[in-house]
Amino acid sequence: MKRKFTIGQMSKLHNLPVKTLRYYDEIDLFKPHEVDKRTGYRYYSIDQFEHLNTIHYLRELGIPLKEIKDVFDRRDVDFFYHLLKRQEEEADRQIKALQKVRRRARNRKEELQWAKQLQTWNVPIIKRIPERHILEWRECIRTKEELELALRSLENKCGKRASIFIGGVALTADVEEIKAEDTYAHQSLLLLSEEMADGPHAAVLPDQEYVCLYCKEKRVTVKDHYETIFHYLNEEGYEVNGEAIERVIIDDYVTKNPEEYLSEIQIPVRKIQ
Repeated sequence: MKRKFTIGQMSKLHNLPVKTLRYYDEIDLFKPHEVDKRTGYRYYSIDQFEHLNTIHYLRELGIPLKEIKDVFDRRDVDFFYHLLKRQEEEADRQIKALQKVRRRARNRKEELQWAKQLQTWNVPIIKRIPERHILEWRECIRTKEELELALRSLENKCGKRASIFIGGVALTADVEEIKAEDTYAHQSLLLLSEEMADGPHAAVLPDQEYVCLYCKEKRVTVKDHYETIFHYLNEEGYEVNGEAIERVIIDDYVTKNPEEYLSEIQIPVRKIQ
């Protein structure tokens, strides 16, 4: 006579809760070999172990119980093949998504590490910045409220949450307006994307030289920084070649120490021939 196993024994042998075995029985996925009509006790045979192992295997692949049941009901090689192929494709999609998460986290971590070591502030420097993919929302922005509303508008149009661009939100400003006015409006909102962007709001900032200045503020508020930049460009023989870009690197959401605030001004430039 073959040995019989109670539901409690099966639970311990297969590291599976009793309630899960009962549920499998209810949905006809894995039924006991025998049920005592008098006591209602469930008994399983050793021949069923492989059946339960297969359920475990398919569950670990992320296949829903309904489709696992279809596997056993159909017992068709082609159906099983296509089911596994689909799960492989889904796993690939999740891996790519996680790689994006890791890349964003690593890039932001490295930028914060660089920012903590930065020792030169309020001093213009020329540096070449490689091509950058962006999402752009053209709208006059003067207040924080208008900035937040512009962010929500861009989110809704592009189907991307601004939260994934933390550290990559920037504003543009017209340099001639900055020179002429005591206060100036921002001309557009930019989201600096780490992947190629698409859609009507997608654009590219070309590989070119920028004059950059870092200031110890949670956002650029002092026009003197621009005066410093314009004086530097005049002395070094450069001219402005596009809109100014202002970006917050460290603000009060990242640190409670105002000494650690950091913002950046970037202005595309070219050497005067």
